[in-house]
Amino acid sequence: MRHGVGTRKLGRTTKHRLAMFRNLLVGFFKAGRIVTTVEKAKEIKPFAERIVTWSKRESLHSKRMVYRYLPDHALVKKVFEEVAPRFIDRSGGYTRILKLGVRRGDAAEEAILEFVDFKFKPKAKKGKGKEKAAAEGKAEKKAPESKSKPKAGAEKKPTAKPKAEPKAKAPAKKAAKVD
Repeated sequence: MRHGVGTRKLGRTTKHRLAMFRNLLVGFFKAGRIVTTVEKAKEIKPFAERIVTWSKRESLHSKRMVYRYLPDHALVKKVFEEVAPRFIDRSGGYTRILKLGVRRGDAAEEAILEFVDFKFKPKAKKGKGKEKAAAEGKAEKKAPESKSKPKAGAEKKPTAKPKAEPKAKAPAKKAAKVD
């Protein structure tokens, strides 16, 4: 029995598990939110909260503690300069876990781990079908206008090709006789 054991092993060795946590934390602090399984989100949430708390202190020791989990210098700088000031008045609870439901394929329960002040900015949607073709058509019409004038010595090529004469049809094949 596992009495008093407070960590999830997630089916990995210790080194593999800690490397996975580092990768998840790097992705989380770069984007502000990640989609992962509920178990992984619950495991890295305390690490993320601790990193934000350390970054609010702005001491050399706290920077070295953050480097233990985020090995990227630019990312640590971002955490100390952008993330920590957002939570200076908050004494904890910087992240939240939103459950998404089960993942198709392996039925693992998925969740979003994000900062509590995260503002979702949707990407511009690309058109589909007729809308996309119409947008491309408008772009093609504008493109020739922006081209520079042809050189003086260059001849203009005819834009329309002359139509070829229709070919004569081949005679129909005769059915083979069976004796």
